Amino acid sequence: MRRGRMRRRGGGDEDADINLTPMLDVVFIMLIFFIVTATFIKQAGIEVARPEALTAEQKPTVAMLIAIAPNGDIWIDKKRVDPATVRAHIERLHSENPKGGLVVQADKDSTNEKLMAVLSAARAAGLREVAISTEKN
Repeated sequence: MRRGRMRRRGGGDEDADINLTPMLDVVFIMLIFFIVTATFIKQAGIEVARPEALTAEQKPTVAMLIAIAPNGDIWIDKKRVDPATVRAHIERLHSENPKGGLVVQADKDSTNEKLMAVLSAARAAGLREVAISTEKN
């Protein structure tokens, strides 16, 4: 008889459920935060054999990466680019991330003419922080 009269204190099964909505909200907001603040590895699109230098040092902030192939092709964002449109590409990338600089990866067999064209386009686009990528000797 006593078994039928016994009741649980606290109201039943409704209080036993855990509300996960606030935790899911926090996890979702953290995910968005990490996606927005993540830095992605920039790639020019081709591998180049960089020249060696004794005074090579690593740049902390790189927003743009341009590669010059041994045959003189210019690569930006994994796409071959016409030399006449390099300045427009640099301006677009600089507007996306104005704090970062430009790094030019010129192959050691490429001509100075293409390198100077890229550097002139960067200067015309208003960039002052330009570096040439080398291998540490």
